Amino acid sequence: MIIVIGREFGSGGRQIGRMVAERLGIAYYDKELLSEAAGRLGFSPEVFAATDEKRPSPFRSLVQGLYGIADNFHTTSMSGERLYEQQSAVIRDLAERGPCVIVGRTADYIMRDNPCMVSVFLHAPIEWRAEKIVRRGDCMVLEKAKDVARGVDRDRENYYNYFTGQGWGRANNYHLTIDASKLPASKIADIIVDYATEVCRRKEGR
Repeated sequence: MIIVIGREFGSGGRQIGRMVAERLGIAYYDKELLSEAAGRLGFSPEVFAATDEKRPSPFRSLVQGLYGIADNFHTTSMSGERLYEQQSAVIRDLAERGPCVIVGRTADYIMRDNPCMVSVFLHAPIEWRAEKIVRRGDCMVLEKAKDVARGVDRDRENYYNYFTGQGWGRANNYHLTIDASKLPASKIADIIVDYATEVCRRKEGR
């Protein structure tokens, strides 16, 4: 069972992802934990630390591809495409080692051939997300929180669409989409657990 959670910024993806993993007793990976896992697997932790779901700059990728060196804006000599290849390899390796929940990083696309992969997308109205962003201390003002959320969402959309050729946040690209503002996080986690368990049960013919 591989559960992948895509999310709009401020919709509670990491919180809900952890709840799902705890309920199922399986591993959980977000950006920080994927970076740690990369190091344990023999990859550079920078493959996740150096990028944050942002589409690579075409100019930087060209410079690095032509000269094999880092420019002044990069912490690594690998191009954006090469970083993505390394990230994908880490995600596949972790998925082969056992059931897990993965937040972001186009893991739904990377693991699309796994019959027990379940992809979830969490979204919510911008006003609701902005209030949550302020409550958790990422911003002090609601309007600023809205701007931050829109900016992060734009980066995630560009990153996802660039590497997958799919549409980030489009319902037909996911197995389950949920408006996180309508239910408590714990209830959403229960829904995801029940859905994923049933999908895998049917796939295995039980």
